[in-house]
Amino acid sequence: MARPRASSDKVKTVAENRRARFDYSIDTVYEAGIALTGTEVKSLRFGEGNIAESYAEVKDHEIWLINANIPEFSHGNRFNHEPRRARKLLLNAREINKLHGAVNREGMTLVPLSIYFNPRGRAKVELALAKGKKAHDKREAIKERDWQRDKARLLRQHG
Repeated sequence: MARPRASSDKVKTVAENRRARFDYSIDTVYEAGIALTGTEVKSLRFGEGNIAESYAEVKDHEIWLINANIPEFSHGNRFNHEPRRARKLLLNAREINKLHGAVNREGMTLVPLSIYFNPRGRAKVELALAKGKKAHDKREAIKERDWQRDKARLLRQHG
C-alpha cells in the first residue's frame, strides 16, 4: 500500500530524478523493491546510477523500470550486467493492479523519483503515480518558486 514514509527510512540516496517534480504533478508515492544482480548492487553502493530519463511500465501484471542507467561495476568480470537493461520492480499484487488501472484509465504515468538503500540495506525505488504538467503549469511553478526566493530575501534584509 502507499504508505507515508518518514525521510529517516532512507539511509543512502543513490540516484534522484529531480526533474520529475517539475515535469509532473505527483499524486501517490510508492516504495518498491528492485530485482538487481550482484554487480548492479555493488555499483549502486558506490553511488553510481542515473534515473533522469527513466520511467516504469506495466507488462503482464509486472512493473518494469525502463531506461535506468546503472553503470557496469568497475571490478566486475565477465558476469557484469547490461547498464540500461529493464529491471523488475517488486510490489504487492494489489498495488500493481491499482497502478495498472490508473495508468490505463486515467492516463497517468509511473515515474521513479529516487533509488536508495533502506535501513536494512535493501535497494528501493521511490515510484510516483503522476500526471504530466502543461507548459503553463510549469511557468506557474517557476513564478511561485521565484516569489518564494524573493520573499525570503526581503525578510532576511528587513528582518
